[in-house]
Amino acid sequence: MNELALFLSAFLAATILPFSSEVTFVAALTSEMNPLSAIFFASCGNVLAITLNYWFGYWLYDKTKTKLNSSKTGTKSLEYGHKYGYFILLFSWLPIIGDPLTLVAGVLRLRFVWFVIVAGGLRVLRYYLLTLVV
Repeated sequence: MNELALFLSAFLAATILPFSSEVTFVAALTSEMNPLSAIFFASCGNVLAITLNYWFGYWLYDKTKTKLNSSKTGTKSLEYGHKYGYFILLFSWLPIIGDPLTLVAGVLRLRFVWFVIVAGGLRVLRYYLLTLVV
């Protein structure tokens, strides 16, 4: 397994595609890839993809803000999102639900720096913990 394949696997897994980077990551580790190199390339791909998700969400808000603000439900959703938005980022590393949460973070216009620190940091931590297990 080479670094580019691991990077692409991690990138695609952090999009809305139903794909798991953990399997590829473990395969890279068992094929004698340097653990630090594996963490680096998987993390870079994953964090780059969630950053892309965030900006897609940010762009979607411009397209939907009138609709969201014109309904009671939309207004309440934004209100709760802004109130609990950073808390939901703690679940952004989870499979299946985590990647859509990174898109929602952009829609809610959470501060990008905090988004990268929390969501990106948890992605890196996940790979590090997998390294310890394998």
